[in-house]
Amino acid sequence: MAEPSLYEGRLDGTGMRVAIAASRFNHLVVDRLLEGCLDGLRRHGVADADISIARAPGAFELPAVAARLASSGRFDAVVALGAVIRGATGHYDLVAGQAAAGVARAALDSGLPVVFGVLTTETIDQALERAGTKAGNKGYEAAVDAIELVDLYRRLPAGP
Repeated sequence: MAEPSLYEGRLDGTGMRVAIAASRFNHLVVDRLLEGCLDGLRRHGVADADISIARAPGAFELPAVAARLASSGRFDAVVALGAVIRGATGHYDLVAGQAAAGVARAALDSGLPVVFGVLTTETIDQALERAGTKAGNKGYEAAVDAIELVDLYRRLPAGP
């Protein structure tokens, strides 16, 4: 009996071209996510010359920037970084939901890995914890996910 086919991505970013779309809003958190993302890319072999960073005003604008980068033909993956922190209004729900849906759509429309590295937290303390303190750095994790996905996509059978 034949074994099932198994496809897995490796964590070797050598030669990969990665774009990072990072929001400026909540920069105290996002700048730490960006540092973590860059560290993750470099540690796994992505050269600085193969990394591009685009700064968007906020998380709501990230999907459009990520989609533009993904459709450019210049990159193997895009990482979207931002932080949406709940406030006293319904703004949080709108921005967080649209950012997540838009980044997912950018991935589906482009056929490239577009990784969602946007924190959605209740407090600034929770966001800081996920940007390099108690809970690790989610920017680093997003970088590693992007590298793994690029390699996995390369191994998967081609689509129609």
